[in-house]
Amino acid sequence: MDRALRETREAWPILSTYERFEQVVSLVLTSLIGLVIAAAMIHLGFRILMLLLSGLLDPAETGVFQGVFGMIFTVLIALEFNHSIISILHRKESIVQVRTVVLIALLALVRKFIILDASKTDPLTIVGLAAAILALGSVHWLVRDQDRKDATEQDQARGIAD
Repeated sequence: MDRALRETREAWPILSTYERFEQVVSLVLTSLIGLVIAAAMIHLGFRILMLLLSGLLDPAETGVFQGVFGMIFTVLIALEFNHSIISILHRKESIVQVRTVVLIALLALVRKFIILDASKTDPLTIVGLAAAILALGSVHWLVRDQDRKDATEQDQARGIAD
């Protein structure tokens, strides 16, 4: 975060008004998400401690397992979201990254599958979630493939320019 602030201060004079706006919004969002992540970690740690002290943390019990891993995935989703905003602060990428949005959506669906009680869920809902994961996985693969092609073209263009 210190590096991002330093880089933002150094680049501030050459940024356009909108780029400055993006930087301020990104800094505020990063701070707020950082607070949410810290609160989630404290809550997760407290819940696990209480489960351990009460003797209810039995990994063989599906409900406890699903609950704990659901909370862990929530923190991971928030971390990935924060990472995508930090990349904006470093001006590595533009404000909207399709790959990151798709990855976060995939993580959210995986979290849903982990906490899902299959015995109480309509089979059509499970099929719909599986179809959504396949569709998002395909989009992620296509975007990643396109990013690789773009990187190869840029490397080749640099080679010609040198």
